Amino acid sequence: MARQRAFDRDAALDSALRAFWRHGYEATSVAELTQVMGIRPPSLYAAFGDKRRLFEEVVHRFRDVYGAFTGRALTEEPTGRQAIERVLRETAVAYTDPAHPPGCLIITAATNCGPESAEVEELLRGFRTAAKAAFEARIRDDVNAGILPADTDTAALATFYAAVIQGMSTQSRDGATREHLVKVAELAMTAWPAPEVTTVR
Repeated sequence: MARQRAFDRDAALDSALRAFWRHGYEATSVAELTQVMGIRPPSLYAAFGDKRRLFEEVVHRFRDVYGAFTGRALTEEPTGRQAIERVLRETAVAYTDPAHPPGCLIITAATNCGPESAEVEELLRGFRTAAKAAFEARIRDDVNAGILPADTDTAALATFYAAVIQGMSTQSRDGATREHLVKVAELAMTAWPAPEVTTVR
């Protein structure tokens, strides 16, 4: 008969998530992980595999729990502009929530990693690239609907808003308040192209 694990796997995973979120991938040691998770190394390896595989599971949990607001905004809003604006405003709230570490784990956890962590960097880059592609798709929706000019550079605009969000993550870690980041969001939306003007003949 299989022996039941003597710890709450979900609670341990969330503790690991917060450690990685606070310190980054490389700076978070296995010793620290086992301490915050309340388990011994053999239990960590048995339940999650090695550190990299634990981190991969953490990233997926972060996306589904703490980053889900982005996907909801992009799918629920009727226009690309409303979707991007909602993402920025909710980013300001999420990144400064005192209930967890500031900023975004997917943006900051692999900063200054060495060559041995290339897989981790690629994993996080993939999530960021997918988010930027989702921004571009919503912007393109506005172009296709005739709301934005046909010559709108959708890729550049998506990259701009992705860069704003990455900056908001850094600013929140440096102590920026929710109010400060809301102002950043408002200023960023002034870069949105003017609507297409239809000439009536």
